[in-house]
Amino acid sequence: MSGLSWESMVAALGLAIPVGAAMWEFGFAGRKRLGYRVQMDTTAKNADTHPHAGVLRQMQQNGTSLLDPSFVLLRIQNSGWTHIDANDYVVRDDDQVGIRINFPGRHVDGMVVTELSHDYLRPCFDDAAGLRMADGQIELPRVPLNRGTHYKVLAVLERDPDFPTGQDFPDPVVVAGIKGGVRGGRIKKTESHTFASRPVMVFIALLVLVAAAQSFTSFTRDDAPAQAAPVDCAAGTLTLSGSTAFRAAVADAAKRYVKKCTDARITITDDTFKGSVAGLDSLEAAGKKRAETTTEEAADTNAGAGGPGLPDRLAFTDGAKGDGRPRLLPRPVALSLFTLAVNKDTGVQDLSLKQLRQIYSGDITNWRQVNGNDVPIHLVSRHPGSGTRSTLVQQVLAGKELLEVTSGDCASMDRGRPGRCEVGDTATLLDNVASIPGALGHSEAGAALTHEGVQQVRISGYPATVEGADAGAYPYWQTEFAYTYGEPPADSVAAGFLRYLTEGAGKDSLPVHGHRPCSELEKPLLCRPAD
Repeated sequence: MSGLSWESMVAALGLAIPVGAAMWEFGFAGRKRLGYRVQMDTTAKNADTHPHAGVLRQMQQNGTSLLDPSFVLLRIQNSGWTHIDANDYVVRDDDQVGIRINFPGRHVDGMVVTELSHDYLRPCFDDAAGLRMADGQIELPRVPLNRGTHYKVLAVLERDPDFPTGQDFPDPVVVAGIKGGVRGGRIKKTESHTFASRPVMVFIALLVLVAAAQSFTSFTRDDAPAQAAPVDCAAGTLTLSGSTAFRAAVADAAKRYVKKCTDARITITDDTFKGSVAGLDSLEAAGKKRAETTTEEAADTNAGAGGPGLPDRLAFTDGAKGDGRPRLLPRPVALSLFTLAVNKDTGVQDLSLKQLRQIYSGDITNWRQVNGNDVPIHLVSRHPGSGTRSTLVQQVLAGKELLEVTSGDCASMDRGRPGRCEVGDTATLLDNVASIPGALGHSEAGAALTHEGVQQVRISGYPATVEGADAGAYPYWQTEFAYTYGEPPADSVAAGFLRYLTEGAGKDSLPVHGHRPCSELEKPLLCRPAD
């Protein structure tokens, strides 16, 4: 028992309960079972307020009016899972009576079978044998009952003279037995359930408790590896840099990685995430510095001489690197969707490619020129080197660069005149778009979607979706790459985190922030929309 964990015990209990319920229902409880239900037991006096109650009080027996008549409706049913035959009743072979019903404090003045679940039961009551009434007792025949069948008996009774007037009558006493039935075969009083029987409710309650216990153990257990670390875990400190548009997704995956791999540390700061080009610059500078500070012999086996790469650095970019960085090796990670975002007072939600190119070239300077509000257009852009900016230029503006900056500080832009300013990161850009009247900016789609005060702009009627990019209708997208300096050692923290992000559970962080993992695309190595 020492090796049996709490979670295993809860899981075993969760399996045992439904198995036990099935055995109960189809094994024990499913045996022959005869049941009855008292569906009505009332006196004529209880109906005094009814306009026709006098009819009930005027009922007679042998020409004499009943003094205190009462009425009982009983339902006899097969409430088990197997049929009941006439020979299954526990009586003498020569006794035609299968069920006897007594009414303490009352005697029977009349009875009738009022309902049969199936017409084939009627012949069982045509013969007088076994269907009798005597004083305070009703005798019913040995009726064969298939599973779920029933019949009803209505009895008219009179209060015994020696029973106290005004006192409630005791419940009817039903006496019957079935061979091989549940609980010795005694007939059982059943109830009408709108949801489930009491045993089923108990089983449901137990299952809820087991589910709650499993949830509690899932939330409170320590997910850290108990002994050997997973394959993608590695020890060391990893520095990440690059695209601000991809930072949130990477930071989320990094947080999950260090929680799982307790010997790893990952550094993410504003100083490292300043843009795609800045990330590549810092990665290349770190690699060269490492090569310069080693001895000549060590350098021969380092990335600087084509050997193993940096084990502790990764850079993320919106799009592929340019020429001139031969030692930086790419790995596609995700397909990112970018979007144009405007201040909500612009009055526009859709712009054509032609209109966008005219806006960024300065030919259109007021939103009323594109059927928007009478507000000057203020362009808020990223600094050169930003992946979202370079993708905007290449894939939306057909390679034409943005017009000149008119203000070095977005907050101090002349609100009455059109102009353009630049910022260093996505969050700052969206904050400025939300606060500057008539502002238009660009960012990754996930960030714009959740930022209050800005509104995404469709391009030629198409929103930022993977489906639109796949169809070739939406142009503003880019492949996110992870870059290493040389090939990092397989057991390094850089290689471990990269595997985690592209092949392991880390890729689950990407869709949350609006990115599509390359592994989900038709051509993962190219990581681009379908042709």
